[in-house]
Parts: sequence; C-alpha cells; structure tokens
Amino acid sequence: MKAIFDTVSYQCSKTVTQSYSTSFSLATKMLSNSIRQDIYNIYGFVRFADEIVDSFHDYDKELLFNNFSNDLELALEYKISLNPILNAFQETFHRYDIDKSLVDAFMKSMRLDLYKQNYLTDSEYKDYIYGSADVVGLMCLKVFVKGDKEKYNELKDSAMSLGSAFQKVNFLRDLKADFEDLSRTYFPNTDLNQLDENSKQRIIDDIESDFAKGLNGIKNLPIEAKFGVFMAYRYYRQLLKKLKKTPALEIKSTRIRVPNYKKFELLTRSYVKYQLNLL
Repeated sequence: MKAIFDTVSYQCSKTVTQSYSTSFSLATKMLSNSIRQDIYNIYGFVRFADEIVDSFHDYDKELLFNNFSNDLELALEYKISLNPILNAFQETFHRYDIDKSLVDAFMKSMRLDLYKQNYLTDSEYKDYIYGSADVVGLMCLKVFVKGDKEKYNELKDSAMSLGSAFQKVNFLRDLKADFEDLSRTYFPNTDLNQLDENSKQRIIDDIESDFAKGLNGIKNLPIEAKFGVFMAYRYYRQLLKKLKKTPALEIKSTRIRVPNYKKFELLTRSYVKYQLNLL
C-alpha cells in the first residue's frame, strides 16, 4: 500500500532531521503538529543533497549528485520516488505548490560545492547564499503560511534575511572545517589566513543586519510557526554571541558550539518571551 510507503518516507525524513541536527530538530518540535512533518520533509531533502557534496569523499560525489538530481526531477514529475527522502519531499512540494525555481536554485548552489572553492565577489557570495539558504527559508515559509500567497509575499524578504543569517553564522562557525578540510572560503574580500578582528566584525555586522530583518518577519508569522522559528532564531543568535566573544584566531582553530543545557535554557526563556508576547 502506498500509504505505508509514505509513512515510512515521512519517518525517514524525521529521522534524518533528528540525527543530523539536534538544534533544528528541537526547533521543529516547537512547530504545530499540522506543519511539522512537512518541515522534516524539506530538511531531509536539503540535508541529503548537502551531505553528498560535503561528506562522501571516498565516492564519486559528482556521480552521486547527478543521480540524486535526476531522481529529484523524476520524483517531482511523477509524484513518487523509491528514494523515501525524495518521496516525502515531493509530497510537501506539491501540497504547498512550492516554486520549482526555489528547488533549482538550491541544487545549483549545492552543485557549486562540487568544484568551486573560492567566492571572490559579493555577487558570487550572494548568489550562493540565495541558493543554499534563502530558498530553503522560502520553501519553509510556504509551509508556514499554508500556501497563502498574500502572506507569503508579505513575509518573503524577511524569510530570506533569516535564511541568510543562519547560513552566515554556519559559515563563521564552520570556518575551520570549510577552510582546512574542504578548501572552501565563502566570505569575499577576506583572507582567512590572516583573519583579524576587523574582518570578523564586518562579517558579524552583516549577520546582525540580516537578523534584524528576519525578526520582523517572525513577529508576523502564523501562530503554528511563530514559536518554532523564534526558537531557531534564538539558537543562532546565541551562536553569534559566542562567536563575537571568540578571538578571530580561535575561530579558525575550533568549532563553536552551544551545549545542550544551554539549548534547553534558551527554549525555556524563549517560551516565556513568546507567552508574554515579548517577541
């Protein structure tokens, strides 16, 4: 029965979310049950694409990515896939009428990670972030507003800003792994061999600007999504706070984390703010 296969597919996407990201999984649990599974479905899809280009070093990553891309196209066209992650994603894609251009932009940025190592201009940097992060925020926004086009257009810019902020925090946090393990540098006009406090502060100022725009959108999200997205916002703000306090040289040599006890403290404080309407 197809229903059983769909249930298995949904469970796979949920398991991927819980296995790969405790912070995102925690935030997703704060969403209304009516939309939670669809966010798992989106995360499972983007996580697998990202894993191909970032992690499978002992395999032909280009071949794997091409196969995944072809399977994605078939899943979206025929509304089924024997890949359970893609089967779950296509269900959400069609249910909320997600724009195919968002999926294409995401896959384009992921494909760049197969061979592109340096982003030398602001244009290249912004294009990559749009495809790797902004469009993921827009896919999730489609779910949050349950396909309401007017609400989607109203919140579109802030959702993109929030996606950009999250991605840039990830870039700064993962500086060591990206630079040393993958030989990638995303920040333009920044010599990571000579990263200093001024360069770090410029990056942080840019992220702060994105966060401010993103928070305005969170305040206007539907009730089903507001607390979960606010929780994710608070987590990434905490990461940025730690990065601010970390010397530039240390950022290049370690990966900054938020411990689990701090995540639950953030959850408690965020819930109080939410309940008191202090967002």
